[in-house]
Amino acid sequence: MNNENVVMIGLGYIGLPTAALIANNNIHVHGVDINSDVVDTINAGKIHIVEPSLDEAVARAVSNGFLKASCTPILADTYIIVVPTPFKAKNEPDISFVTAATIGIIPLLKEGDLYIIESTSPIGTTEKMMNLIHSQRPELKDKLHIAYCPERVLPGNVMYELVNNDRVIGGVNDISTEKAVSFYRQFVKGELHKTNARTAEMCKLTENSSRDVQIAFANELSLICDKADINVWELIRLANKHPRVNILQPGCGVGGHCIAVDPYFIVADYPLESQIIGKAREINNYKSFWCAEKVKSAKLDFQLKHGKKASVAIMGLAFKPNIDDLRESPAKYIAQKILQDSHDDICFIVEPNINNHKVFKLTPFEEAIKKADIIVFLVAHNEFKNLSIDDSKIVIDFCGVLDSKI
Repeated sequence: MNNENVVMIGLGYIGLPTAALIANNNIHVHGVDINSDVVDTINAGKIHIVEPSLDEAVARAVSNGFLKASCTPILADTYIIVVPTPFKAKNEPDISFVTAATIGIIPLLKEGDLYIIESTSPIGTTEKMMNLIHSQRPELKDKLHIAYCPERVLPGNVMYELVNNDRVIGGVNDISTEKAVSFYRQFVKGELHKTNARTAEMCKLTENSSRDVQIAFANELSLICDKADINVWELIRLANKHPRVNILQPGCGVGGHCIAVDPYFIVADYPLESQIIGKAREINNYKSFWCAEKVKSAKLDFQLKHGKKASVAIMGLAFKPNIDDLRESPAKYIAQKILQDSHDDICFIVEPNINNHKVFKLTPFEEAIKKADIIVFLVAHNEFKNLSIDDSKIVIDFCGVLDSKI
């Protein structure tokens, strides 16, 4: 199959690494993105996101002539949709980007082509796109291979996990499933699990909803422990000594484009049946609000005690440690809340994984630690560990970065 051409629509945190991986297996990949700056950056052999080893993979693929980018798709044999699927008002899923990407390639499709959605999608999306294609190109009915194959990678380790993680692949029929499995087998070493499109869609949503529920339990424990004057980090460490207990670590909420979003795709379609999933979303969202209120209270206490306003260091904006991804980040939400309540107070915003931000003025973490009266740890970045902090500082640790036992 190595003579085929692939069109990758969407060159973000998943699309670009996937495109680079495929291209480095000597398959010609034409990447498509609506952002012309992204296109120009990739064609120069560079990257616009932070991900270990991705820069080398892109540079090699572009240099060898197997990866090119543009703002429009071209004729190919395989089309992969890796575009955002955000949610709209009332937390309803928005598949408009998937729809637009599909409409853009419909005139190019031909008999025998393989069409794959990797974007996290509500149940039935693959079938909807199949019907959309058939409505405009009825002559291609039963002549295309259409499948869904969600990614399941960890930011910061994407290039390894794209190759080595198992994949779930579901076609709209058995022939489509087999065709998609043959395609992924060219560059995935993990096991390829065959199913149907609806099950594959639900599998992705289930994986992230499960994580959200587990994190909600840890966050709920942290709320209880705060009121009961118990060190939640020590509690979880001790509870996890039980051979069949594995409680996750609490934080300031849940972020990222997957865990913080995907459960809503289930809740929106099955609100009566998804009670635990919906409640977990409420708990994890509330934790972010609670953290912001705790900082507000600490500032008021400081002002009453010292007769002056406190300067605050907000440590971390990313949705998880050691990455530059701020999508749906609870830390970013908390920082915004603190700034809104601060008025003329002094706030130092720290995020060591990005150089600048359109909204926040960033401060080096060493300077913030030195100048701030209150230090608020929101993300457990490596740079924040083993810091020497003066005893006069008020430290609020929402992510356990200072607890060496965890």
